[in-house]
Amino acid sequence: MPTTSDNPRDPESRIARLVDDGKFEFLIPRTDCGVIVVTGLVKGNKVVIFASDATIKSGALGVDGSKVIVTAYKAAMGAQVPVIGIWHSGGARLSDGVASLDAFGEVFQSMISASGRIPQLSLVLGPTAGGGAYGPALTDIVVLAPEGRIFVTGPDVVKSVTGEDIDMALLGGPEAHKKNSGLAHIIAPTEDAAFEDIRDLTALFANQGFMHPEVADLDLSQLVPDSKIRTYEVRPLVDAILDKDSEKIELLSMWAPNMTTILGRLGGATVGILANNPAHLAGVLDASAGEKAARFVRTCDAFGIPLIVIADVQGFLPGAGQEWEGAVRRGAKLLHAFGEAVVPRITLITRRAYGGAYVAMNSKALGATRVFAWPNAEVSVMGAVAAVRVLHRRLLADIPTEQRESMELELAAEHEKISGGVARAVEIGAVDEIIDPALTRSILAKTIAQAPHRRGAHSNIPL
Repeated sequence: MPTTSDNPRDPESRIARLVDDGKFEFLIPRTDCGVIVVTGLVKGNKVVIFASDATIKSGALGVDGSKVIVTAYKAAMGAQVPVIGIWHSGGARLSDGVASLDAFGEVFQSMISASGRIPQLSLVLGPTAGGGAYGPALTDIVVLAPEGRIFVTGPDVVKSVTGEDIDMALLGGPEAHKKNSGLAHIIAPTEDAAFEDIRDLTALFANQGFMHPEVADLDLSQLVPDSKIRTYEVRPLVDAILDKDSEKIELLSMWAPNMTTILGRLGGATVGILANNPAHLAGVLDASAGEKAARFVRTCDAFGIPLIVIADVQGFLPGAGQEWEGAVRRGAKLLHAFGEAVVPRITLITRRAYGGAYVAMNSKALGATRVFAWPNAEVSVMGAVAAVRVLHRRLLADIPTEQRESMELELAAEHEKISGGVARAVEIGAVDEIIDPALTRSILAKTIAQAPHRRGAHSNIPL
């Protein structure tokens, strides 16, 4: 085992914090090239790790350093194990000139070639700029520590070009990335937490386990309001579905929070849960949520991770702003991601699934393995009250204001009977089965266990 330095910025010290028992072996001898590469175990799983050497030229990479990263990728691909990058890099070494840019291109090509074939995890501990910023961006998961910074150009260049006066933290720190950019999947509260998150993620990807369908059931209906207009936080429902006391990681928790994306375990096996979150924007789909969900679906599909989709969605968010932000284009990414996915993917409709959002949330028409609904769920083009307001607008306009609400409810009840709702969806095969909320966990586990285990044959392009 190499002797680590007391300098917390030293790459050996950082790697020792990540691997089991602090033990690792150099893949190639350490030099002053600005990066080192080692092999080791993380939660018992073999990994290849490369780390920027921030003690030399702020971790800037030149030709030799880039070759080390390429070597790391070749080793990880050969062994079919995860590759973890610890980033703290000022970008390309100016002393190497254009050759350093060409070398960075070779690093990017290695990452792209490995995309979807082996898990690529990035831990950003310090300022990471220029080419160093695009390195993490090309990987599957980015964990940002409190002192991590990711930006293309630093504050000095920004000020000289645009006149904007901004510091590193606001430009590319946690505040910049947790709500605005969608780049960092996890914003860790402490550096220790960032290391632990990478360890948990490694276990979820590298040791996916086997589904044990005999899981304990819980009455999950208590976690969802009966009223279809009440907001609620979906995370307790997700937590109750997943195994207790096992790895669980939420991705992009603050970006597009109306869509919740969580990796965890059910019956001991890694699963991905994608859920509308009514606590934010009433859980409707918008442009950012469509893009966030699409990348999550593709990530799970690329690595053979079964998907559970919890649908409680009124539709797509209307408005000119959404149209201009590409709601149609970005929503189409989600349709494409589900339609292409081959992993087991199950949809559970808890309260409602309306309109195009019903289709987008892993409908049977898009190839869902199974679609389940709770007894009081509603499936329709739109909510019954909204529908009668369109269908009977003239009638309602002629009714006195004080009587209008009761008439709307009466017409809505009649409309639900005529349109068929979830019963009609079962009749045409759009919903496979209406299930008891108290049996949900075991039904999900058994369905996944019985489904063929498949893995998508595609890359994991950043969306």
